[in-house]
Amino acid sequence: MEGYNGTVMAYGQTGTGKTFTLGRLGEEDTAARGIMVRAMEDILADIAPETDSVSVSYLQLYMEMIQDLLDPVNDNIAIVEDPRTGDVSLPGATVVEVRDQKSFVDLLRVGEAHRVAANTKLNTESSRSHAILMVNVRRSVKGRSEMDVSISGENGHSLSMMGSLRPPIIRKSKLVVVDLAGSERIDKSGSEGHTLEEAKSINLSLSALGKCINALAENSPHVPVRDSKLTRLLKDSFGGTARTSLVVTIGPSPRHRGETTSTIMFGQRAMKVENMVKLKEEFDYKSLCRRLDIELDKLIAENERQRKYFDDEVERMRAEAQCRIAEAERECKITLENEKMKYHQEYLDSIKVLEEKWKTHQKSPKRQIKEAESTSSDIREAHNLLQDEKMLRQSAEDEASDLMNQITHWKKLEATATAEVVKLRKMLDTEASQKEKLEEEIGVLRSQLLQMSMEADETRRSLDKGDGPGKIFPGLDSLASQTGSSQPREHSNGPKQPIAKLSEQVGLQKILSLLESEEPDVRVHAVKVVANLAAEEANQEKIVEAGGLTSLLVLLRSSEDETIRRVAAGAIANLAMNETNQDLIMAQGGVTLLSMTASDAEDPQTLRMVAGAIANLCGNDKLQTRLRGEGGIKALLGMVRCGHPDVLAQVARGIANFAKCESRAATQGNKVGKSLLIDDGALPWIVKNANNEAAPIRRHIELALCHLAQHEVNSKDIISEGALWELVRISRDCSREDIRMLAYRTLTSSPTLQAEMRRLGIKM
Repeated sequence: MEGYNGTVMAYGQTGTGKTFTLGRLGEEDTAARGIMVRAMEDILADIAPETDSVSVSYLQLYMEMIQDLLDPVNDNIAIVEDPRTGDVSLPGATVVEVRDQKSFVDLLRVGEAHRVAANTKLNTESSRSHAILMVNVRRSVKGRSEMDVSISGENGHSLSMMGSLRPPIIRKSKLVVVDLAGSERIDKSGSEGHTLEEAKSINLSLSALGKCINALAENSPHVPVRDSKLTRLLKDSFGGTARTSLVVTIGPSPRHRGETTSTIMFGQRAMKVENMVKLKEEFDYKSLCRRLDIELDKLIAENERQRKYFDDEVERMRAEAQCRIAEAERECKITLENEKMKYHQEYLDSIKVLEEKWKTHQKSPKRQIKEAESTSSDIREAHNLLQDEKMLRQSAEDEASDLMNQITHWKKLEATATAEVVKLRKMLDTEASQKEKLEEEIGVLRSQLLQMSMEADETRRSLDKGDGPGKIFPGLDSLASQTGSSQPREHSNGPKQPIAKLSEQVGLQKILSLLESEEPDVRVHAVKVVANLAAEEANQEKIVEAGGLTSLLVLLRSSEDETIRRVAAGAIANLAMNETNQDLIMAQGGVTLLSMTASDAEDPQTLRMVAGAIANLCGNDKLQTRLRGEGGIKALLGMVRCGHPDVLAQVARGIANFAKCESRAATQGNKVGKSLLIDDGALPWIVKNANNEAAPIRRHIELALCHLAQHEVNSKDIISEGALWELVRISRDCSREDIRMLAYRTLTSSPTLQAEMRRLGIKM
């Protein structure tokens, strides 16, 4: 229910209770329910029907043929293996979705009715096939934060959109319950005829399973999983990624002492097999796509609404300007007409008065003479009036001219406003087209980045199966436990991997620029792609030249996201395999950053990546003093607090590399004095873990101890810390001949160690 694959398997002699333990339905007595029924009760009680789903398949392996117990007609189902990930599936099997416990019990009843059984001397109803129940759980992970933010538009309205582009997470896990057919001896079971052939097939498949368990327990490089269909189906259960529980059943009769001993030894060997459980999570990109489509439709509708509002505002302003201009022209025209009529009437009145005076003067000459002086004064007064009239008329004409200039100015303003409106409309159209192009480009980049991230995850899963033994960082999740691997490093001489093709299409510079994105998901996917590219030696120089190493160090320093820190540290570990890159990492303060990360991190996978990077730097003879001075050795020793076997293996590898370089420098005369490892307090931890149960840790510790003992100045510390006894044990009991001989030569060539051995009475 937490997203891990699980297996429950029953193994033992026929008639000892395997089917009783796993497959009992408990219809008459609920206390007698088997593990299948009880497990389904727990699963159905812990799921939400609206978001989660449970489906089952029920099969039997009979005479090396996989048959569907829910559809007996389907009696020869093929096994399909993914060439990239190595996962095994049965696409031809019937898959039934389960909603309640009753329907599941009905399915089990149907399957049990079709299962092959026979009567033997050892069991009245002996199972003649291996029954396999597969329960697939698909579960939505809730509780992830999705914040809504509000973006204000120009018109005061708010547009609601999702603040995070994180897609929902789906957990896909599988529970496999295996009821193995019992092993039997023919002389005891009395099988004959067809029952004898069934017994042979059962014993052959169980023998193949035993060989696989032996190979895994002894860390053999070859595990014969293809010898039987049973071992192919259980490939993930032993040595894979599932949590596996083994139920061993034995009989109480002394007559079956041999079978009981064999069964218990099988269980002991199985306990030595180590599985690396993995969380089966993936992003639900379909629901994210639907959500983004809805948000895009909302954005488009809001953009159209704002554009329509802007057009309406422009039309309203234009109509208002035209109304004002027309009103001003009308008022100006009326004012001019009134002034013109007023001055014209005054002019006519003045002329009429003068004419009347002139007629009066014509009728009375004497009076005219007498009034000549007064007439001249009146003429002067009339002349003054005419001058005033001219001035008033001139001022009226000036005022009319000013009004005309104002009208012309308003018309120019209208033309300017119209031009501005046209210009703004063109700018809006240009911005809209640029926005569409940018959205398309962002969509393409996001899809390519997601595709590269998924390719990276697929590459990681395939390399976790053992496809890349020579790489320090294959797909973000596996660090090599040896620096001197005897297997040649694979070069990309064949067709390019899909992630390499995509990186060439997108461009390395664009991928590196996405490391600075404000969106956490984009940064996670980008750093995964860079890390997987860095796993190939051909890409490392390009990444460093493009500034990728600097960007990774900045991420390691500034990011608080544990995933980004883990992946960035893994990418730096890959780049640190190159001697030139090691100098650059040291020059840019990489060891200090890695030491700070080692002290802050709690996640075992992050510590494994950091330890792998420092371990690679420990293999450079030129960096010994600087590495120790910047806290590299103390950081390695500090990470042992985690206790995780993978972290301890990388710490041991780093100490072995450092000790080897010191031994070589001392032999060449370039180093004097006691080992820096001993000065930093590494020797007690080396002695404590020299006989560690994990083979990779033990091998590196043994090498480190031999290299430290080769330098005579370290002999006193070797003796005082009790490391001499470990050296003697290594020279006698080590499984690797080269390490055993190295320990022997070291002990025989050191006078101090020889003297102490004679004192203690130790003989070689």
